[in-house]
Amino acid sequence: MTTPIMSDAELRAAVERELPGVRADLERLVRIPGIAFEGFDHAHVERSAEAVAELLRGCSLDVRIVRSGGQPAVIGTRPAPPGAPTVLLYAHHDVQPVGDLSLWESDPFEPVERDGRLYGRGAADDKAGIMAHVAALRAYGDTLPVGVVLFVEGEEEYGSDSLERLLAEHRDSLAADVIVIADSANWDVGVPALTTSLRGIVNFFVEVRTLQQAVHSGIFGGVVPDALTVLARLLATLHDDAGNVAVEGLSGRAGATVDYPPERFRAEAGVLDGVHLVGTDRITDRLWTKPSLSVLGIDAPATAEAPNALVPQARAKISVRLAPGDDPKQAYEALCAHVEKHVPWGARLDVLLEQGGAPCAIDATGPMFDAARSAFRTAWDGTDPVDIGIGGSIPFIATFQEMFPQAAILVTGVEDPQSRAHGPNESLHLGEFARVCLAETLLLSRVAAVGTGGGSVSKP
Repeated sequence: MTTPIMSDAELRAAVERELPGVRADLERLVRIPGIAFEGFDHAHVERSAEAVAELLRGCSLDVRIVRSGGQPAVIGTRPAPPGAPTVLLYAHHDVQPVGDLSLWESDPFEPVERDGRLYGRGAADDKAGIMAHVAALRAYGDTLPVGVVLFVEGEEEYGSDSLERLLAEHRDSLAADVIVIADSANWDVGVPALTTSLRGIVNFFVEVRTLQQAVHSGIFGGVVPDALTVLARLLATLHDDAGNVAVEGLSGRAGATVDYPPERFRAEAGVLDGVHLVGTDRITDRLWTKPSLSVLGIDAPATAEAPNALVPQARAKISVRLAPGDDPKQAYEALCAHVEKHVPWGARLDVLLEQGGAPCAIDATGPMFDAARSAFRTAWDGTDPVDIGIGGSIPFIATFQEMFPQAAILVTGVEDPQSRAHGPNESLHLGEFARVCLAETLLLSRVAAVGTGGGSVSKP
């Protein structure tokens, strides 16, 4: 006997009924500073996992806290009614470090509402993703029309080092017909989106050395190259004069279908007046389907403490976002070849890989994607969703694609262009969050109506 599917009107009313409690639980999660980075108190990550597990138990799921050499993840399962598909719902409970506290307008771990937005670290990325899943489950109560697997990771912001092992170890219980990854963004406030491509990532360090130790800049300057100047000249070779990445061997292409007006982009990015945008081609191509390269930090003497001495060594951290279709290993080899070729004046060079992650592209066609677009259109009162790319990286999506090749992967999200994820004053638009909760609830109903024929996974 199949579970009766509730009407859209009934589901809308159920979500509205649950939203106050969902927001209260979201605020409780935001108060937990679960940062998986080295040097932080990981007891808070444990607290965060326990809080998520409690929420899932409250939705009548069978819950386990699991790990594979890394931070705790939470798996909650509820079997499908006879003949119904299973949906895997992904989010992560860890958050980014807060950075400079002086840049926050309020305590990052004390949620505060201002002008219809909820401020706090993780309020958008990605504790709201967790609570969107919980909202849908609470709306259905005992009448859930599909099977669900909730997988809530605990170290996504730190690179998901143990995720592939976790997926392999728990593959049987994670297999699903549809995978919903709630860790992306919508196109704008009032305009929903499905993410269909994400860039990959290669982070690495370059270190240059010219001297055994610092020496007097007056006595030896003018003949001996200092390492900081060497590093600056080397970093300058990574872009051409227009700001395009100038590393041979990195792939890129045109093809984004959504226009991003420069005025809107400048405002959303906070670009200062008079500062030129870099690169050529359409903005969406530069953001989604071409590589980008940024210098994230430099180790060198601080200006307040720098003596009149030639710097013997200097180090930079470089982050490269890879276009969909590129390979992280080949890209790293191309980057190594570039810096080895261009290091000036015979300086000693060391290169060290920090992390690499694959890009992904999703063929967003088929009945499950139609179901998602229908759910979004209803939740946003008739506004059609758009397909977008994301310049950021979620490398494990490629892992999901490889492990569950028959599953339809829907990359959704709660963020909007003003959410400032990873930055100071991260926030969640509460009106959009309500629509996201409704959209996911409607999605489960529509997936149930499609059944298992829309991309069924064979259980390993």
